Amino acid sequence: MSDSPFTSVISQHLPDLTPYESLYKHFHRNPEISTLETETNARILSELQTLNSAHNSPIEIKSPIGTTGLIGIHRNGDGPTILLRADIDGLPILEKTGLEYASTKRMMDTHLDNIEKPTMHACGHDFHITCMLAAIETLLNCAEAWSGTLIYLFQPAEERGAGARMMLDDGLYTTHGCPKPDLCLGQHVFPFKAGNVYTRSGPTMSAADSYRITIYGKGGHGSMPHRCIDPVVIASHIVVRLQTLVSREVPPDETAVVTVGSLKAGDTVNVIADEAVIQVNIRSVSEYWRKVLLDGLKRIVNAECEAGRATKPATFHKLNEFPLCDNDEDVTRRVQEGFTAYFGERHDPSMQPVLGSEDFPWLGSEIGKPYCFWFFGGVDGEEYERHVREGTTNEIASNHSPFFAPCLQPTLRTGVEGMVVGALTFVGKERK
Repeated sequence: MSDSPFTSVISQHLPDLTPYESLYKHFHRNPEISTLETETNARILSELQTLNSAHNSPIEIKSPIGTTGLIGIHRNGDGPTILLRADIDGLPILEKTGLEYASTKRMMDTHLDNIEKPTMHACGHDFHITCMLAAIETLLNCAEAWSGTLIYLFQPAEERGAGARMMLDDGLYTTHGCPKPDLCLGQHVFPFKAGNVYTRSGPTMSAADSYRITIYGKGGHGSMPHRCIDPVVIASHIVVRLQTLVSREVPPDETAVVTVGSLKAGDTVNVIADEAVIQVNIRSVSEYWRKVLLDGLKRIVNAECEAGRATKPATFHKLNEFPLCDNDEDVTRRVQEGFTAYFGERHDPSMQPVLGSEDFPWLGSEIGKPYCFWFFGGVDGEEYERHVREGTTNEIASNHSPFFAPCLQPTLRTGVEGMVVGALTFVGKERK
């Protein structure tokens, strides 16, 4: 870290993180499902107002945007405008971590299906919120060391691929007066070694497209299949044939995934259903092969329905869509230079693409601006190294697991430092 112009700035101005550890535990205990993050929004708003009170109100707060999103606009002299983003929603998962601050919360998913669901921060968004707030305090403390405008954006509904679009459609850059940034920065905790940061230029997270597909048959008695058209058989052929998209149509050196997450039909054993429903998730890391996969999905479904004498064409309902996260080369190079100078060997600038997906890119791409998205580790260092030695890293609980439990430190500190270094790389007075 000795070569970084930001080392002394951060060492002098990073706040005591003990209160933020408590704040993180609060967010972890109180997750909220996508689009319903009202209490989370209120707590973030309260924390921003407290920071404003302590620093003569320099941050202009706008809330709500896109249901439960909010932003803080921090103007601090002339310079570039940089957007920093943190997502805030939890997942409908029953937590099984055993942590003393584990979530036991349940909530009605009134936006989706009116079903009560267990709720958990199983993807680390509680870390993202807390790291952002601590980074904001750091940037307030060191305001003399930078010049420009920072936008602190807290985004809802990332898990449904909807939140960024909701904020944009609600007039983020128009009605709500958010300055259009010169570039956007974001980060994500991941089951890598805690204390480390990971970057990559180019395709970094996959595009994802999810569909619910209904296949139509002709129902009847299980003893008389000749009088029926069985949609389960048609759907089963579709499930098997879809596996050939990756194995036989996408080159071996390309990365793609086709997953059938569910196949549902009927309610009892001796009745042939008249409909079958499959849900398909497709992930890709290039726009060309994304199109090949999506075209192949429709071709296979339609062909198998015809072969199975389906009573009418299948219907396709798009569940969600995530863009390809394609980090800008120049922006990423500058972030990497800042990270290498500050973190040293704890920065890996050549991570492999991640097949998870994010809607973060839309915040920049929709207005023609570049972005960079990076990762920071959340697995205790000794535990991680043991799994590496034993070849058992696949046993580490991943994001969306009911056992996902990043270690509190140095995860929190690294996430704060990463966000601050990322921002100062572009607005710091020591920037190149």
